[in-house]
Amino acid sequence: MAVEIAGFFDHIDDFIDYRKDIYLASDQTLKSNRIDLKLFENFIGSKSHKTINGPAVMEFQYHLKNDRDNCGGSINRKIFTLRSYSHFLRLRDVPDAETLPFYDVLKIRQGYRNRPNALTIEQMKHVFDSINRDTILGIRDYAVYALMYQTGLRVGEVHTLDLTTSIDLESRILTVVGKGNKRRELYLTDEIVQVLSEWIAVRPYLYKSKQNCALFVSKKGNRLAIRTMEDNFNKILIKSELKTHFNVTCHTLRHTFASHLNDKDVDILVIQSLLGHSSTRSTEPYIHPSLEKIRHAMEKLPGVVYMKELVESGILNLKFQSEYHKRE
Repeated sequence: MAVEIAGFFDHIDDFIDYRKDIYLASDQTLKSNRIDLKLFENFIGSKSHKTINGPAVMEFQYHLKNDRDNCGGSINRKIFTLRSYSHFLRLRDVPDAETLPFYDVLKIRQGYRNRPNALTIEQMKHVFDSINRDTILGIRDYAVYALMYQTGLRVGEVHTLDLTTSIDLESRILTVVGKGNKRRELYLTDEIVQVLSEWIAVRPYLYKSKQNCALFVSKKGNRLAIRTMEDNFNKILIKSELKTHFNVTCHTLRHTFASHLNDKDVDILVIQSLLGHSSTRSTEPYIHPSLEKIRHAMEKLPGVVYMKELVESGILNLKFQSEYHKRE
């Protein structure tokens, strides 16, 4: 026996409420859960499967990898959502829920892509120079992305910041509620305090902003939406004409924050704490040496140092082939 497709998706709203009330899942997590389930529902609806079985799930994995170009981590997350949902169906005593195959799907240990990319310091300066700070919205956007870069916040964490309870400019402490409702306190540098102070000074001039407790508000006075932050950042990138070999998003600022700290030889445990990770295994993909650091490391190799000394002393005279000229 297997669970019929017609009854499998009837409990999604109850599942979301259960995750929110009992496990205190964040709005962003619940949104992702709903999107994952809807994606699977649309996929199943486009196929000829009558029940939720192993072949259907395997075909869904192939669809995610080949048609949607999802990385290993993204596929794992979607399968985890389906696994959690199937567990919920078992608790609800949905007929044949124990036959659902999601627990048999192995986790993808290695992703299909390289580690997250980060911007250089010069590229970061170029991006921030492209933000027009002569307007209220420009001052706001500069503060939003400067905060992401200098503290490593997720875009969802910036979205939830409140003006009175999240930030204390006097003590220079920012209180953040991250994934799993874990709270962490971050120190604010002089530079970011100045940037935030400029924004807070002009914030009251936005429509209905005094009626909202959010730190960052839209031009209509609402809490600044995640989608708006992402769209505005994309507009800034287009204006800056930044050239990279990878796709740059708001989350790239978080990768860049960790990468730049790593280049300064900051301990991984400190970076883990700043990023709000429960394990260093979650932090490791974020930190990778820059090309400049790799070059300096290569130059310290004994063989490279010895060759350099030979060249500088004149013992080794390197000659490079000159341009070829055809004989007349």
